[in-house]
Parts: sequence; structure tokens; C-alpha cells
Amino acid sequence: DHDLYYDAHGKPHLQDGKYISITHSHNFTGIIVSNQIKVGIDIEKQRDKIARIAHKFTDLEHDRSSQDPELVRKLTVLWGAKESIYKILSTPGIGFYQHIDIKEFDLSIGNTIGKAKFQGQQSHYDISFMEFEGFTCVYALRT
Repeated sequence: DHDLYYDAHGKPHLQDGKYISITHSHNFTGIIVSNQIKVGIDIEKQRDKIARIAHKFTDLEHDRSSQDPELVRKLTVLWGAKESIYKILSTPGIGFYQHIDIKEFDLSIGNTIGKAKFQGQQSHYDISFMEFEGFTCVYALRT
């Protein structure tokens, strides 16, 4: 219990200096730990409502009237990737839409790359994702 603590922004840290990120959604919990690289993780339930808020985090063109079966899945990966990077950066003022970009990806491959640009700084990330039981788990590693 004393090995884990949270900073003023709510970001978890380990006393031994390893990097950690924690997520949960409904019955699922995810934790990622690294000795050397900053990491972030997010689990999200795949829900149709994500299409209604997509304009807040992506310019991915989509027709809301179309029933693209992959749209919710793609948007959930995008959100999870941006959330994972946001957790790594843990810097007030960073916007998902304005500051974090995710390269176009193929759902069947399970990975992509991302970058963040904020206050003159740029950082790059390897992103992996998996889907299970109507949920998406995404994690990012700062490269």
C-alpha cells in the first residue's frame, strides 16, 4: 500500500521510480508498469454515444446516419489512445483534439503511433490496443 501514491493531478506513482498507469471500466481493471518508459493505459466500454462526442477529440469524418459497424470501435480506440497519452503527460491544459494526434490505423492490426504537441514540446508514442467482451483496452508507450 505504501509503494503507490498519487500526485496533485491524480496520477499514480511508485516509490521505486517505475512508471505505472491504472484504468478501470465496469468489471475490468488494467495496470501497466515499466522500468524505463512512461506508460499510459485506458479501458473503455464500446458505446454508440461516443459518435455524438467524437467532434471533441477527432476530425474523423463520419456520417452519423450510416450504421458503420466499425465506427464505434474506431472511435473507442482513438479515445483510449488519446486518454493513454494524456495520462502519460499529466499536464493541465492539454486538449485531446488540439494537442494529441493518432495515426490512422487498421482495427485488425492492433497498433498504431501517436504524438503530442504542447507548449513547444513534441513527444511520440507506440500504441497497442485489444478488444474483448465489448470493451477496448489501449496502452501507450512513450518512445
